Amino acid sequence: MNHEIQSEQESVLTGHRFFLLFVFLLATLILYPYAEASHFGFYYTFRVISAFALVASVYAAKIHRSLLLLAIVLAIPALFQRLVLPKADASLLSTLSILLSFGFDVVIIIVLFRRVFAAQHPTSETIFGALCIYLLVGFSFAGIYEMIAAFQPNAFYLDAQTNLHNVPDRFDFVYYSFSSITALGAAGITPVSYQVRAVSILEAILGILYLAVLIARLMGTYRHNLRT
Repeated sequence: MNHEIQSEQESVLTGHRFFLLFVFLLATLILYPYAEASHFGFYYTFRVISAFALVASVYAAKIHRSLLLLAIVLAIPALFQRLVLPKADASLLSTLSILLSFGFDVVIIIVLFRRVFAAQHPTSETIFGALCIYLLVGFSFAGIYEMIAAFQPNAFYLDAQTNLHNVPDRFDFVYYSFSSITALGAAGITPVSYQVRAVSILEAILGILYLAVLIARLMGTYRHNLRT
């Protein structure tokens, strides 16, 4: 009896991998501003939650053994960055950690992308997987902006009338990234360097194409399956 209950619980978890990852990523996005302005304890609690989002990414991706080792190797510096390094700088350790963390995000995004859009009969779980990819892309580009700002301190200009600080922090990069990927524009943050502007254009194009083509295709197929 206990074995059957345990099996049912495991089936519920495995059947909602993408939903759980979506909740983790959404919670990370919502808690970001509170973590930046909070005291020491809550800040590191948030870093732990962010690290759990990485674990959920690996769990949701169901990575093949050949890629699992690569994902683990890349996940270690990603966890190190989220738990230990509070702020990026131009040091070798910080730069290497950001690059490897970005590599981990790329591996997870590629695996999720292949798994989600290879489904012949999309379900609600497939839609959540596509949304997870969208959120992961936004967080990944935030890491790129953070690394650029570490090497180019004047890459971003913060308007003093709409910001309480002069130097952009991690949440500013997250805000700017999701404003770019949704093509809404980040009020109060202006890209100054050519590198940031080029990356911003690329992210905006990817965001529009992803929503207009891939998400629309999934939703259309999902609705068709519901009718039939």
